[in-house]
Amino acid sequence: MTPARDAVTDSTTDAALRRIVIVVALANLAYFFVEFAVARAIGSVSLLADSIDFLEDASVNALIALALGWSLAARSRVGMVMALVLLLPGLATLWMAWQKFQVPLPPAPIALSLAGFGALVVNVSCAYLLTRYRHHAGRLTRAAFLSARNDAYANLAIIAAAFVTWQTASGWPDLLVGLGIAAMNADAAKEVWEAAREEHAQAKA
Repeated sequence: MTPARDAVTDSTTDAALRRIVIVVALANLAYFFVEFAVARAIGSVSLLADSIDFLEDASVNALIALALGWSLAARSRVGMVMALVLLLPGLATLWMAWQKFQVPLPPAPIALSLAGFGALVVNVSCAYLLTRYRHHAGRLTRAAFLSARNDAYANLAIIAAAFVTWQTASGWPDLLVGLGIAAMNADAAKEVWEAAREEHAQAKA
């Protein structure tokens, strides 16, 4: 394939990817409001942490839409910023978990499970949309894909926590899942940071 044709193909792929990440950003932003409202209503640490993560994902995908077409060096710097962004929900979760630790009241299990299932549908749909492009545009889309994938795992844990809460009337399952969400976000942030540093080194070379 000629360089000119490669450029046309990359441009077409960028345009398609931009449409996808805009859709993903809007979906994440919309469900942030839903999950945040439910979390506040029932006093759920895991849902509140997950809702913050939806807001961060919306920001990440909006940033990807802006950064497409930038140089490798510029994208690597954005990747480092995204790694820090991915950490924010985890830090917020730790703070809320500390507060909940002092008074571990159980959230309403039915509302918790329904909100968790809705979040699962959104995240699985977003991960599916991003799967095709997760290796395109350096680590930008990988950051978004990893976030959506990890969030889907977190949502399954939230649903499980709702079941255990229903059985035990304990606030600990919700609290432990919140801590698990923090750990997964930290791991994803570490992976994106290391990959972005590699890209930065390649750009300098």
